[in-house]
Amino acid sequence: MPQGSSSRSRYLRTTGQHAAIEPDAFTEGAYILSIGGAEQSHVNLEHPEEIFYEYLRRIGHLVDLAAPAGKPITALHLGAGALTLARYIQATRPGSTQYAVELERELLDFVLQQLPLPEGTDLHAVIGDARDALAELDPELRFDVVILDIFSGPDAPEHIACTDFYREARTRLTPDGLLIVNVGDEAGLTLVQSQAAAMRRAMTDVAAFAEAGMFAGRYPGNIILAGTQTRWPAEWTAELTARGPHPARVLAGVDLDPLAG
Repeated sequence: MPQGSSSRSRYLRTTGQHAAIEPDAFTEGAYILSIGGAEQSHVNLEHPEEIFYEYLRRIGHLVDLAAPAGKPITALHLGAGALTLARYIQATRPGSTQYAVELERELLDFVLQQLPLPEGTDLHAVIGDARDALAELDPELRFDVVILDIFSGPDAPEHIACTDFYREARTRLTPDGLLIVNVGDEAGLTLVQSQAAAMRRAMTDVAAFAEAGMFAGRYPGNIILAGTQTRWPAEWTAELTARGPHPARVLAGVDLDPLAG
């Protein structure tokens, strides 16, 4: 462990699960956060600009398009995990201001103790429910990107998986700000469908970005939904498809209709 701590696990009082951080046996300088025995996050401390999980790489590509390359942004992370994306933003956009909301105080403390953030990272930690925290943040704050990464199947919290929440999130965006939602879903994509429809009612335009085969709905996985306050740029579809991970597919406009109902 970077901090030399003998404790590689932490009990999480809110959920009653245990979090553990272990070195990645295949990548030097990388670590894996597991919660309840399931891998949750991967962090490469030596190269935070390199993201291991495919769905997080896709979110990273969207963040890349949210502002000119290298320009600092203001980002809000709803669901902190091991702060993989916060580290990525600091590495690719030094000087960015970031806020991270996490329900589990013990988890955030554990991650920051075991896997310190890069020097110079301007990150403000907020403990609490994502929707409550959004409402309680400084009302003057506006974000270039709001990233929601707490859905992991059909049992998504109803007070967050809804149009009203997305409308509240939109009010916290800058005029060109981007709302990014990772939806982890089961085969059939019931949650993806409901969230695509809910986001469409809140945002000017919505696109879905994933491994091409995910849209068939034959197996579980992650689909990234991106909400914009202007018409979805056609050049973003080409750019994201080219960046991968491959095979990648973006659905926007009428192409998204079958998924969004």
